[in-house]
Amino acid sequence: MIKKTFALALVGTALGATAAYGQDATLTIESWRNDDLSLWQEQIIPAFEAEHPGISVVFAPTAPTEYNAALNSKLEAGSAGDLITCRPFDASLALYDAGHLAGLDDIEAMSNFSDVAKSAWQTDDGSVTFCVPMASVIHGFIYNADAFAELGLEVPTTEDEFFAVLDAIKEDGSYIPMAMGTNDQWEAATMGYNNIGPNYWNGEEGRLALIAGEQSLTDEAWVAPYATLARWGEYLGDGFEAQTYPDSQNIFTLGRAAIYPAGSWEIAGFNSLADFEMGAFKPPVRSAGDTCYISDHTDIGIGMNAATDNPEAARTFLAWVASPEFASIFGNALPGFFPLSDAPVTLEDPLAQEFIGWRAECESTIRSTYQILSRGTPNLENETWGASVAAIRGTATPEELGAQLQEGLESWYEPQQ
Repeated sequence: MIKKTFALALVGTALGATAAYGQDATLTIESWRNDDLSLWQEQIIPAFEAEHPGISVVFAPTAPTEYNAALNSKLEAGSAGDLITCRPFDASLALYDAGHLAGLDDIEAMSNFSDVAKSAWQTDDGSVTFCVPMASVIHGFIYNADAFAELGLEVPTTEDEFFAVLDAIKEDGSYIPMAMGTNDQWEAATMGYNNIGPNYWNGEEGRLALIAGEQSLTDEAWVAPYATLARWGEYLGDGFEAQTYPDSQNIFTLGRAAIYPAGSWEIAGFNSLADFEMGAFKPPVRSAGDTCYISDHTDIGIGMNAATDNPEAARTFLAWVASPEFASIFGNALPGFFPLSDAPVTLEDPLAQEFIGWRAECESTIRSTYQILSRGTPNLENETWGASVAAIRGTATPEELGAQLQEGLESWYEPQQ
């Protein structure tokens, strides 16, 4: 009997609760979230076991850098846990294609997730969902509220207001307007291009059109964000070209910068380091009255080992993971990792609540390069890193960057040929 190893992939999935389990079973969860071990042991598992006395759960994480290889070895050997924490997109799709993850569409509560939430754990045609979505991270901007108050600044909602705020901060000179470097490259794309970009390509509409070959990377919607990023360079402070990701975190939490292009995963760390009040604002729209779009990026899910000896108990657990109770526990224990179910969750952390509140105001999408478009060579995700850096540094024009990216995608991706 396979142990239920509780893989650290919590997320508020709204799978309905099932009837009490009729016999004793132990489930083991496989996960890469070894930093969440105490959360599972002290909060999540006790809450589940209190409601399901016939089922015991063991959370058995592996170091993140070793998880994929270790999990694949266990699955091939038949020794993997009952429940598998799922990375988004291709890594988990490969497990499903190999027969290691069971389809979960027959679980009633899967209907509580949007197509965007499920997209990271579905077949390309969307016909099978093989992991329960657990959590996403949301992009936007975190700001030093004390600095804004000191300088008499209002939170911007449009791009013109955004740059007016940056100009005011720069003119005052007390703070670096925005803390972001380009040394590590990924942050320029993740907190830059894919943060502001959805407001240009209309979120899922543009992302899916690019996958279908109906839009190209030379279209205005995909080139224009690089022109906006090109304006960022003058606000990032001296030496931003060599500034690392940890450097940027330190600059902001030490109170030296007023704004930080962010992912919500920063919340817990910033709360512990910053001694000033913080707020958050969503990516400014291009013009007043425009529909807003946010990168609400699917990050972690949980599925069932197709070879488990405890399928009924495993499905009971997955249904509970989809419940509002789980969502509340997980969302409050890990502020900045947001449940993906439709069930409303009240978060105690005000910064986390600010981020998640944007879901009610804006359309959600995911990072444009993560599904299908980065399977070939050159890898579009990695190419977008370099293009975003080039835009900010001013070493290539937006049109040149769009043409380069399109050429690379066309070289291997048939719908774009």
